[in-house]
Amino acid sequence: MIYSKNFTNPSDVLSKYKIDEDKYISREFQQYGFDLATELNDLSHKALYIKLAKETPRGLIETARNFVKDATNAKSKPRLFMWKLSSLKATHKKSTS
Repeated sequence: MIYSKNFTNPSDVLSKYKIDEDKYISREFQQYGFDLATELNDLSHKALYIKLAKETPRGLIETARNFVKDATNAKSKPRLFMWKLSSLKATHKKSTS
């Protein structure tokens, strides 16, 4: 039997391996929801933002997001975002019915 002496050390292989931060994100809405949670500094509720990105029209989310960006003295950006989004959903629901 002939053995090759060109094997690499497992520690060398593992040291070159880089863990991907987005390894569980496979869809666009998941990335959008994660980015929104990061922007609002609310990573503990990232599943909520991913669900919103999946089920809520993107225009409403963007309007609420821009509203929060423009608010300079907001105590809680996530709370302000959810308030604005709920008011936008209510007006959107009235206009479509």
